[in-house]
Amino acid sequence: MQEPRNRQLHVWLLAGTGEGPSLASALLARGFQVSVSVVTEAALRPYNALSLHHRWAGALSSVGAIVARIQHARIDLLVDATHPFATQVSAQLVQAVNQVSCPLVRFERALEPAPAAQVIERVDAIPSDALAGKRVLLALGARHLAAVVPPLRAAGAQPHARVLPTPLALRQAVAAGLADEHLALLQPLQGTVPGRLETALCRHWQIDAVVCRQSGGVTERCWHQVCSELGLDLWLLRRPGPPASVPVVHSVEQMLTLLG
Repeated sequence: MQEPRNRQLHVWLLAGTGEGPSLASALLARGFQVSVSVVTEAALRPYNALSLHHRWAGALSSVGAIVARIQHARIDLLVDATHPFATQVSAQLVQAVNQVSCPLVRFERALEPAPAAQVIERVDAIPSDALAGKRVLLALGARHLAAVVPPLRAAGAQPHARVLPTPLALRQAVAAGLADEHLALLQPLQGTVPGRLETALCRHWQIDAVVCRQSGGVTERCWHQVCSELGLDLWLLRRPGPPASVPVVHSVEQMLTLLG
């Protein structure tokens, strides 16, 4: 059967709860048919009011699974707005679209100005004399703690961590060797005033320094504000670059222009 010439282009948006809903809304307003992928069922809630074609929750298992979904759902365009540190899925998307010749656009959060922060490649690059005897809060994601906690302790720091309130995150934090009293289960930016709980947590633990990822967006902006308010050192793990072969946009307007 010949396809109708006026069929809406179908965009598959891979995103989270930060910029994802606004990107989806902009695409819908421009007349695209939109399907969204997120990692968890809870991350779908901000999309409930949108007229999406598909809502998919769960990690993508392989390049083959991505290709199958593109073909089965008749995807015309992909927008990768996943977390800047989700490098594995971004690489898989590049491999998948190369197999099926489907255009892919990468949405990158703009980098935050960081005049008072220090950008590092690895946690063990922080000078030992800057860590000795310091209470350090890790806001990196629970799966990174096992690699980060030992070098901090070796440098004489007292590591604390804020992780997502999920069973997996709790298991990963405990496996990294964090004591119960040095561990907080907290949804980022929870509460009516963004950053208030993070500020209270730093005060409660008498934190001296924060280590987080240079992810851009509201979460990184929150840590800049908290550290500035409390006079804390802020160390940012450098953001990895996007795949070289993929066009990158930094705003809704750029995305719509490129897709249009």
